[in-house]
Amino acid sequence: MASTEPYESALDQIPGAHPYPRSSRYHDAEIGVHVRADGTEVRYAKRRLLPPIDRNTSAEDTTTHTVSSGERPDHLGQRYFGDPDQWWQIADANPVVDPRELTDEPGREIDVPVPGVFPGAGHAR
Repeated sequence: MASTEPYESALDQIPGAHPYPRSSRYHDAEIGVHVRADGTEVRYAKRRLLPPIDRNTSAEDTTTHTVSSGERPDHLGQRYFGDPDQWWQIADANPVVDPRELTDEPGREIDVPVPGVFPGAGHAR
């Protein structure tokens, strides 16, 4: 069976084909429609719920990264996923409210998901 990947990538370039590109954390989020009193429709991404973090994951499921001074979440996305916009995968694998918490404390150890282990990790979403 032929891969649909080239066709799906092409759809990302067509305005309106997808509300969010496949690399976005919101690509699979359900889209809601709010209708204003004047009948105008406003589209929005519904809440994106994360699966609970399983603290019993094995060493093969994550890589531990020790934060260095001056690092940012986008630096980690580039380093581990080859795309600075993929920082959200690291944020999703750690118990943080604000992604800046990932790198605000040099010496902190954070989990970096191994592609294919966590939902969405290792493939565009």
